[in-house]
Amino acid sequence: MRRLIFALYISLPAILNAQGAFNVLTYNIRYDNPGDGDDAWPKRRDFLAGQLRFHAPDVFGIQEGLLHQLQYLDGELPEFARVGVGRDDGDEKGEFSALYYRKSRFGLMASGTFWLSETPDTVSKGWDAALPRICTFARLYDSLAKKKLWVFNTHFDHVGKTARRESAALILNKIAEMNIAHEAVILMGDLNTEPEETPFALISKAMQDAQQASETPPFGPAGTFNGFRFNEPVTRRIDYVFVDNKLIVLQYAVLSDSRDCHYPSDHLPVLARIEW
Repeated sequence: MRRLIFALYISLPAILNAQGAFNVLTYNIRYDNPGDGDDAWPKRRDFLAGQLRFHAPDVFGIQEGLLHQLQYLDGELPEFARVGVGRDDGDEKGEFSALYYRKSRFGLMASGTFWLSETPDTVSKGWDAALPRICTFARLYDSLAKKKLWVFNTHFDHVGKTARRESAALILNKIAEMNIAHEAVILMGDLNTEPEETPFALISKAMQDAQQASETPPFGPAGTFNGFRFNEPVTRRIDYVFVDNKLIVLQYAVLSDSRDCHYPSDHLPVLARIEW
């Protein structure tokens, strides 16, 4: 009996820690391009939704999703609420960098979207970017931990080097401007930037790269962009989760799930298990 009581006692902190942890995920789901052939959205959307269900993120951000793609995910994942707007009109047109949160645990306190440009409060294209780019944010209340959390989800331009550098600086400035109470912050997204480039350096000076901060060894491929090339190694890392020092990264993974030699997107999702 003493042994049983002792075992229960020492395992209690681990149980409480497990309950307090939560999963965050970033995922460029690839816009619905009919030219993708066997990798077109209608042929992969059910697998992508199933992948999200199985890996069970509590908060996740997507990039490149068009409205009808988000509406499909809304129907497949009713336990989540969504925030975000289309980048082309600040409403429903163009790609979203939407944020989803599990309604049973998180409550929405505030949300919004700003453009990665010299005029972030209006629909705009910045610096040398080829396309309008956005960052969607949410301030969430964790009903389990009784704490508040800011989450920022973004997609940097694929062409403009200046735009990527300035986008990183703008987001860090916006975080400082909005987070006056110094609450916990997560930044995620497709940065179209590799770790040796300036935008990564700027962000990693202010926040922790989840891959490097993970208390357990990272799992999965080194890279995140697969280009639907199933038979080639995934080495190009451009999708990230960053956290501030109020959060602990327990685990980090790049998920390379596939079906019949096809990936659910041309990017692999990045999953981080995080603890207060």
